[in-house]
Amino acid sequence: MSGNKPGSTFGEGIMNILTLEHIGKTLGSTRLLQDVTLGIEDHDRIGLIGVNGTGKSTVLAIVSGRMEPDEGQVVRRNGLRICMLEQDPVYAPDRPVLESISAAILQEEEYWNVEGEARAMLLRLGIEDPEMPWQQLSGGQKKRAALAAALLTPSDLLILDEPTNHLDHEMIEFLQEQLEHYRGALLMVTHDRYFLDEVTSSIWEIDQTRIYSYEGNYEKYLETKQERLNFALAAERKMAALYKQDLAWMMRGARARSTKQKAHIQRFEQLRDRDRIVEERNVAIASLPSRMGNKTIEIRDLSKAYGDRQLFHDFTYTFLKNDRIGIIGPNGCGKSTLLKIIIGMETPDTGSVVIGETIRIGYFGQEHEALEENLRVIDYIREGAEYVRTSEGQFSASVMCERFLFDADKQYAPVAKLSGGEKRRLYLLRILVEAPNVLILDEPTNDLDIRTLQILEDYLDHFAGIVLTVSHDRYFLDRVVNRIFSFEPDGTLWQSEGGYEEYRERTALEAARIKEQARGAAAAGAGGAARSGAAGSGAGGAARSGAAGSGAGGAARSGAAGSGAGGAAASGAGGAAVSEAGQKTPVGEKNARGPRPKKRLNYKEQREYDSLEEEIDALTQKSEELEAQMQEAAADYVKLAELTKEKEAADQELDEKIERFLYLQELVESFEKM
Repeated sequence: MSGNKPGSTFGEGIMNILTLEHIGKTLGSTRLLQDVTLGIEDHDRIGLIGVNGTGKSTVLAIVSGRMEPDEGQVVRRNGLRICMLEQDPVYAPDRPVLESISAAILQEEEYWNVEGEARAMLLRLGIEDPEMPWQQLSGGQKKRAALAAALLTPSDLLILDEPTNHLDHEMIEFLQEQLEHYRGALLMVTHDRYFLDEVTSSIWEIDQTRIYSYEGNYEKYLETKQERLNFALAAERKMAALYKQDLAWMMRGARARSTKQKAHIQRFEQLRDRDRIVEERNVAIASLPSRMGNKTIEIRDLSKAYGDRQLFHDFTYTFLKNDRIGIIGPNGCGKSTLLKIIIGMETPDTGSVVIGETIRIGYFGQEHEALEENLRVIDYIREGAEYVRTSEGQFSASVMCERFLFDADKQYAPVAKLSGGEKRRLYLLRILVEAPNVLILDEPTNDLDIRTLQILEDYLDHFAGIVLTVSHDRYFLDRVVNRIFSFEPDGTLWQSEGGYEEYRERTALEAARIKEQARGAAAAGAGGAARSGAAGSGAGGAARSGAAGSGAGGAARSGAAGSGAGGAAASGAGGAAVSEAGQKTPVGEKNARGPRPKKRLNYKEQREYDSLEEEIDALTQKSEELEAQMQEAAADYVKLAELTKEKEAADQELDEKIERFLYLQELVESFEKM
């Protein structure tokens, strides 16, 4: 890639597939781009970043040919094929999804089975019924369906506008793999910093109508940008000193009687009219603690289903005063529904939510808030609070707007003139100035630029209250939360201490443990299987329980006895204790007398125990064979769907058999010690 990057000029002799030459663009009264010269080579992986409203989508539209620049020109290689995923894709509302997507794909000879590949890709991206009309899709489903078309369309340059919005973590990792194997050039706008790190090879940053190009991924960009800013600020300080000196000379009454003096005056005017470099503003906002009583939010035995589909059941949890909890899970599993039940927007099927009298909830929803378009930005914030108390003192609504990247011109402009991302930022600021002590954030990173996310993350660092967030942004979760609740297929919530990366490590270890136990169970005799996998020991373990407690450590999976600080009992508010036999007992339930001790397995248990090893071995082999068949049937949607369902059933049965074997084995070993 070539362009006006730090320390280089526009490259000569580099074979670009597309070149922007001295591009300028103004929308309304806002100057977005000025004298931009950049090139894209055939294997570039470019991430385009910048504050909302600075022109990121405009750049994509100009590159794709959907918009013409006011100045300059776009030079494209002959025959260049460009495919673009827009933020809000539009298709015929009554047309079936599969038909719309198939028609959108450029059909060439190698794409003889467009419909079959489109079916498989739609299924992989969570569109289970590709025959439904487009208008029946949710906003997130429409974006994922359009993404399927973009990935399957043969192109030399793929342009993606916020591709990770509305994708769950598994889908993001799938998209990451797809783009790593994409053969053409890539230009995308995304706020997902881990995604930028993994996929991009260069970064374009829009800053005050200019675009700066940096070689390397997002992490390298941060290093290089700091070097550029340090150099620019040093140069600015020198020019400021020179200007001050020339200003004093002018004020002494300089006369342009000589060529030398005329040149001096000309230099003064150039210094006076220069574009000044300023350090980025410190936008940190530290809230003062809001009073919170002993009673926070208590969730008791919460369950919710839609028809035959159970979202979650028997969920119990009491929030601690400084909880930082992230909720993750596949699209449609019930994450947003849970948040809406907590704030009273939806009703649970069973259970209750009790909120303390001193609790003030600020809810930042996934849906776009309907803002009054004719209202000025500053007036919208003043409706929330005229003055805001922070750790730095009391600030006016205007100062808070300034710290949240709304300068004086923006503050007195009508809301209607803001971009979609700027409106989301404004809505977020309104919630924060109202001084809540509980923040409930549903996909807060959607449509927010990286700079705003950094502001929000800094704010949450100093927020004296509870934070509960649903997010697909892995970086944001690692930065903000210290506990993860993960929705499982059976409607339970898996609790893991730490951020998203810790959660991934624990789930990987859990999967490896189950596989190892399967091998050990198949190879060992009645008393030879490894016991180490049966007990979840150590602090900070993962908890899998519909009634996950708020203790410091997680709980082992039901069916295996836990020990240590992160053992089987999820201590604290809510949770379920786990008996020595590995069976859950509701916290607070007392037995009048203990169970009569057993001395041996009964006849039925003994027969089951003797046969489990062979069954586990057979199911393990079946799962591996189905995995191989799925890879071979990747382009056959019908066959792939059948194999996927069959493998899921086999894996679930395998897990159940392993846990049952371990439970019975522990009983046998306990009898031997009597």
